[in-house]
Amino acid sequence: MSVLVFAENWDGKFKKSSFELLSYATKVAEMLGTSSIALSIGKIENNDLEQLGKYGVKKIIHVTNDILSTLDNKEYTGIIANIALKEQSTVIILSNNNTGKALAPRLSVLLKAGLGSGVSKLPLNLEPFTIYKKVFSGNAYAKVVLKSEIKILTLAQNSFELIESDNSAVIDHVLVDISSEIQTHLKEVQKQSGKILLTDADIVVSGGRGMKSPDNWGPLVVLAELLGAATACSRPVSDEGWRPHEEHTGQTGKIIAPNLYIAIGISGATQHLAGISSSKYIVAINTDKDAPIFEAAQYGIVGDALKILPKLVAAVKEIKGN
Repeated sequence: MSVLVFAENWDGKFKKSSFELLSYATKVAEMLGTSSIALSIGKIENNDLEQLGKYGVKKIIHVTNDILSTLDNKEYTGIIANIALKEQSTVIILSNNNTGKALAPRLSVLLKAGLGSGVSKLPLNLEPFTIYKKVFSGNAYAKVVLKSEIKILTLAQNSFELIESDNSAVIDHVLVDISSEIQTHLKEVQKQSGKILLTDADIVVSGGRGMKSPDNWGPLVVLAELLGAATACSRPVSDEGWRPHEEHTGQTGKIIAPNLYIAIGISGATQHLAGISSSKYIVAINTDKDAPIFEAAQYGIVGDALKILPKLVAAVKEIKGN
């Protein structure tokens, strides 16, 4: 018996979300009285693989093949399933990001395994196996019982602390033969550079219609740069063309969970809150003291964002000595 965790890498490097996943998987393994195993697919240097051992896994399985440099749901699912069966893994854990959301349902069908998506805590009970997750766009919580022999979990971003140790892991390199025809054909890659990605950011500075015009966005961008933050916006702003659609956060946009989310001129409609409710801390600036965003925020400022923003930028510059 073991707990298998799929540690996704980006261009051969691991991010904080992967280490969070490993920390979680190791704790689940301790609860079950077994060990955790990390699985990584694609080209990765040994020193990067060794980082995984710091988060409690006893073994690292590194699967390589030139074709696997591009995510193919079918091939990745087959590899993860085969490794899980070989290692007798009763729990398989993935991140609740785009990759995890694509792979977990396929694995569930292939392995006849119960799926608990978007879990945000360790299992509440082992007999029966009970998970804890947010539902109804974060407005409620549910306890879900998984009765299958194999369980698949996807962990919500920024929901578990990183736990480092002096542990070291054995690395097992496996070269697989891809015999079936790959269904995914990559024609072009466009990468965003010089900007922090929303899904990776620890801090996000976001604006809404309270900014009144795209011409007023300058101080918001400056604040984000000073804080090392990503910029975001509400749906009305992206629909108006004030900001690019990839910055849209909310139920129909990007679902994020930064440590700090600063909402400037955002009223806090249900659809928007659904995308940012997992943020550790929310700071809201709005002229309407009854705006729904204040119900979700830990800190709030009632006032005109266009007057407050320059003062906030000046204060941050002073603190940073700029």
